Amino acid sequence: MIQSLDFTVAIPTYNGASRLPELLERLQNQCNVENISWEVIIIDNNSTDDTANLIKNYQNNWQYLYSLNYYFEAQQGAGYARKRAVKEAKGKLIGFLDDDNFPVLNWVARAYTFAQKHPLAGAFSSQIHPEWEVEPPENFQRIAPFLAITERGDIPLLYEKHKKLLPPSAGLVVRKQAWLESVPSQTILTGRVTGNTLTGEDIEILSYIQKRGWEIWYNPEMEIYHRIPNWRLQKEYLIPFFRGIGLSRYVTRMITIKTWLKPLFFLAYIINDLRKILLHLLKYRWQVQQDLVAACELQLFISSLFSPFYLLIKGYLKINHN
Repeated sequence: MIQSLDFTVAIPTYNGASRLPELLERLQNQCNVENISWEVIIIDNNSTDDTANLIKNYQNNWQYLYSLNYYFEAQQGAGYARKRAVKEAKGKLIGFLDDDNFPVLNWVARAYTFAQKHPLAGAFSSQIHPEWEVEPPENFQRIAPFLAITERGDIPLLYEKHKKLLPPSAGLVVRKQAWLESVPSQTILTGRVTGNTLTGEDIEILSYIQKRGWEIWYNPEMEIYHRIPNWRLQKEYLIPFFRGIGLSRYVTRMITIKTWLKPLFFLAYIINDLRKILLHLLKYRWQVQQDLVAACELQLFISSLFSPFYLLIKGYLKINHN
């Protein structure tokens, strides 16, 4: 029988050999964890670099009270990696850190404490600070939250269902029970891979958890730093990135809507997306050609409008959720 632990730190990674050592060092130096039983698991999502050997070397020299475990997940996509993490995790709580997320030294302790104080929290997110390789333009703050930057103040906040706002998966802690009883075995969004820019797999998961009645929180005492390289601020990356977010939106918009109301909401979203596109063009006019932030926003609005048609044509909406 597998022994249950208090907490699992799950690290999905793809070609993260150069980033993992710093992250593991942060975890090795976690403080105030003496009374917490926990583990670290690496989910290698089909890496082609030296990730496997790197973790093997760490395991051979591991001298900590908590374990370091390695799992290989061949199906490419962050959604598959996170599902594998949930399957393998021994912790009642699962804290997800991407390989470019660097937690402060009390992150595990603050996460565990928050879960004890909020037993109805099915998931709760960190305060995420950017660590820019190159300083972005001033107006970039308008779209920074889409790059998993979450600075919503120093007071815990409950994400209310009607506001249709949910946190990113970076630094997210999920109660394993909430995931297992809320998330269907098959989900539609699986994460960006070569040839498929669809994203939003984290929002889909959280939408199911919230729909089930669990609370979703923002916990500012759990702080992480998200390292963002220069190439993620370039037009060649950002435009396809926002296209993928927009094309995925019909899935996450409709999860909590009752079946008989979906045609009405479908029409309402179409009208609202058209309104956003027109207002954006009226406000920025030709600036959308030169202003990267305005261009990203316009791409998001246009892709959101076409989302249901794209997903239907590509066959994504045929999955039957039991």
